[in-house]
Amino acid sequence: MSKKLKAGIVGLGVGQRHIQGYLSHPQCEVKSICDLDENKLKKIGEEFSISAQTKSFEDITDDPDIDIISICSYDNFHAQQVIRALEKGKDVMVEKPLCASRDEAQAILKTLKATGRRLTSNLILRKSPRFINLKNQIAQGRFGDIFYIEGDYLYGRGHKITDGWRGKLDFYCGVYGGGVHVIDLMSWFVGSEVDEVVSYGNNICTKDTEFKFEDCVVAILKFKNGCIGKTVTSLCCVQPHFHSLKVYGTESTFVNNYKEADWYKSPDHADTVHIDDEYPGVNKYDLIPDFIDSIIEGKPSAINEEEIFNTMSVCFSIYDSLKSGKPTKVTYIK
Repeated sequence: MSKKLKAGIVGLGVGQRHIQGYLSHPQCEVKSICDLDENKLKKIGEEFSISAQTKSFEDITDDPDIDIISICSYDNFHAQQVIRALEKGKDVMVEKPLCASRDEAQAILKTLKATGRRLTSNLILRKSPRFINLKNQIAQGRFGDIFYIEGDYLYGRGHKITDGWRGKLDFYCGVYGGGVHVIDLMSWFVGSEVDEVVSYGNNICTKDTEFKFEDCVVAILKFKNGCIGKTVTSLCCVQPHFHSLKVYGTESTFVNNYKEADWYKSPDHADTVHIDDEYPGVNKYDLIPDFIDSIIEGKPSAINEEEIFNTMSVCFSIYDSLKSGKPTKVTYIK
């Protein structure tokens, strides 16, 4: 590709980090940025020397010179902005969650198929050196058959939930916005789709605040290959932000800790290997250069469309079970 791809950024919270991702690639430049906060627009525009600034996301999606768009707005805006960007011929990187409902996801997929554009989502833990190492060990058969897996999203930042934008939305699900990270990892490691889920939740931590939704959700996952999983999304736990992960195989066990992970190769502690690969060891823009390469070279991206919709399908089914109080078959968005 002779000309540089031109990118537009919608939303300048985490979108600031996306700018860095695009600028880190030699075949991409950032043409325009969008946010509702004029002061933020001016500040970030000056910091990165981006003169094209707007409060209207349509100015980004409808710009014929823009090739690729990052959607980093609040969750409730994702679907309409992703769909418009696809309809206008753009490739799209969307922050998690992809959207806020099954109907929205179905509409996005329909548009994606009709336009033939590319879509990925910022499930950034796939770039963690520690988890990449684990994936490689599993692929080489060193864990045998995985029969149980735990992946917990422990946010530890309750003030962002009770005082920030999430608590002001008409609907917010912590599983969609946070738990999705570890649910994606679990499916990636197990190598199987989830067949059924059952989940429970409460709002004990936020019951005296304006936050109206469950701040703690626990779900049991039954994978199609027989593996069982458990995931917790806790938005207000009193501990540092952490992605708890335990993988139990017939040959090995993996336990993630803050400083290092333990790889148990036998019940004897003498066979324990301490893994000190970086965790999380990622920048929030680390998937962007790969996405740019996938567009330029016409190859699959690190996280493809099917994986994104499958992971969101599990998240939606967890919420369905939460509301019904019953085990729920996962209905995949196809």
